[in-house]
Amino acid sequence: MSRIDKIRCPNCGSQHGERHYIENLTRTQCLECDYLMVTDATTGEVVEAYAPGLYMHQLNSCSS
Repeated sequence: MSRIDKIRCPNCGSQHGERHYIENLTRTQCLECDYLMVTDATTGEVVEAYAPGLYMHQLNSCSS
């Protein structure tokens, strides 16, 4: 069974984000900024990820 929810994009904040629940995978995507995150729904392990505009130095400064 699969399901699609409309969400706010975790990358750009756009209202055009979607979360797809497909078997044991969860795919979060945004058509506005080309964000993609695929995770295993049972373990939470990241299978594939692409987030344009996010750089490691920005992520490090956010966590301090």
